[in-house]
Amino acid sequence: AENILQKQGQLLVYNRTGSKAQPLVEKGAGFCNSIKDLASACDIVFSMVSDDAALNHVTRGNDGIAQNLKRDGIHVCMSTILPATSSQLAALHEQNHNHYIAAPVMGRPEAARAGKLHFLISGNKEMIGKLKPLLLDAGATGIWEFGNNVAAANIAKLCNNSLIVSAIESMAEALNLARKSGIDTTAWMNMITQSVFAAPVYINYGNILLKEMYQPAGFTLRLGLKDINLVMEQSREVNAEMPVGQLMQKRFNEGVATGLGDHDWTAVAMMLR
Repeated sequence: AENILQKQGQLLVYNRTGSKAQPLVEKGAGFCNSIKDLASACDIVFSMVSDDAALNHVTRGNDGIAQNLKRDGIHVCMSTILPATSSQLAALHEQNHNHYIAAPVMGRPEAARAGKLHFLISGNKEMIGKLKPLLLDAGATGIWEFGNNVAAANIAKLCNNSLIVSAIESMAEALNLARKSGIDTTAWMNMITQSVFAAPVYINYGNILLKEMYQPAGFTLRLGLKDINLVMEQSREVNAEMPVGQLMQKRFNEGVATGLGDHDWTAVAMMLR
């Protein structure tokens, strides 16, 4: 949102917790008192909410995005949600003569500020064409298209997050083994992230795990549990076996139960102790 405001010079914002929008207002954004007010004033609305229930809350009903967005307007949903939810909301928008595009995003807040976000996007190709300049303004370094099926980008995002939680767990276990075996963990992490695992997910999360920077959270363990629950629900829907996913669901449930829900999702490493 900060990136778009800086590039476009104008932005209307709404947050269900109004105080969270204040930093944007101080930078020049206009604040709307309701979803209805925002949707009726906009040609394009980006939504970023925590889960399927929250998305349905801001999209459906007399005061929701779908019913109040301008004719031929576009609702761009950036949340990690079930593919079925995207399909249902796309149909709702069609009934209201506007458009719904799935565009879940890969990248933590620091990646957004650095302009290194990756958007996974699916839906009407013409609408996607209109959105691309705005996504670049928002901080996209990559825009990955997955076709006309609006749910496809959501499936891709769930697959991505499945890999991320597996990577966090495996790195945490290896780091714990290195530490308990008495070797220099910083030297080991530098070696592994500059050689065979020289990828952002290992470099960034490896650094967090090494330094144990679990608060403030870039992405909470509680939201990580929400995501892994979605992964497992989708796996049951299509009858795909995910034994590692089952393990991670158990680990994240235990983490939330032991009070780590508001820590970064890398704090799953704390349970190895």
